[in-house]
Amino acid sequence: MVARARNTPPAGFRIALARPSRGHEPAFLAAVRASRALHAGFVVPPTTPAAYREYLARFGSRRAGVRSLGFFAVRRADRAIAGVLNLSEIVRGAFQSAYLGYYALAPHAGAGHMSEAMVLVLDAAFGELGLHRVEANVQPVNLRSLALVERTGFAREGYSRRYVKVGGRWRDHVRFALLAEDWPAARRRALAALKDRR
Repeated sequence: MVARARNTPPAGFRIALARPSRGHEPAFLAAVRASRALHAGFVVPPTTPAAYREYLARFGSRRAGVRSLGFFAVRRADRAIAGVLNLSEIVRGAFQSAYLGYYALAPHAGAGHMSEAMVLVLDAAFGELGLHRVEANVQPVNLRSLALVERTGFAREGYSRRYVKVGGRWRDHVRFALLAEDWPAARRRALAALKDRR
């Protein structure tokens, strides 16, 4: 079963999840252009219509058995795309695991939208998708991203040298993971922290 974005985010959430579609293309590409400085060295998102279609082919499928699912964090007030969250390498069987990648989009970075979106995508991962483990890998110099995964309840599991090639360079990453059995308590803490920040 393919995960669908929940229609009713927790009370007070400014963000909902939407599955990427062709209709999002113009707004997404404009937001990516506005986010070049924000993304430099951390992520290389699709920047052209052709690249966006390739992204949709990988992350936008709605059929069962897919190995990658994408979500857009959209502001409920105006439907602006505030960020992107991707579950990739979804493995079933005895593993029930996936990798989580994510990035904010200008001008919405730093507004708390990704904290809300993380709660929603993890609800989908551990709920509708039935995953047991979600991993996130973060460059050690990306302080905002490190704070986000820690605030959401991910546990640090290790350090991988020259782990992923980003922007033409092999980059070190800190490895984090969150387990389904840890999510209920982590979710309560994340929601309390969000409430305190408002």
